[in-house]
Amino acid sequence: MKALSAHFLRAAVIYAILGMALGIHMASSEDHSQMPTHAHLMLLGWVSMALYGVIYRGFDDIAAGKLMMAHKWLAHLGLIGLVVALYSMFSGVAGIEPLAGISSIIVLVSMILFAVIVFKNTEA
Repeated sequence: MKALSAHFLRAAVIYAILGMALGIHMASSEDHSQMPTHAHLMLLGWVSMALYGVIYRGFDDIAAGKLMMAHKWLAHLGLIGLVVALYSMFSGVAGIEPLAGISSIIVLVSMILFAVIVFKNTEA
């Protein structure tokens, strides 16, 4: 489980750096049109991925299973798709909205998988 935890913690730091770089770019250009992209990158990328890593660290006594691997890949796929779609939408690219919708659903499915994992591995 430490490998999965480390994966999410490392990914979180990378997403945080990307989000901060986008924030600095917006500030320096005085163009804040990418604020929704920045917010999603920071919250889903930095915060959610860091929380996944910390929480998975607490499940140290169990082996990472298929459900956890599905969560890992869906979380990244959904986030990357959503960030690309949002950046494109707020840059004026037409017709990209379906990618945002599909990516949002993938992010939701990933969170549902995470909820199942948490409920299976914690006591009430």
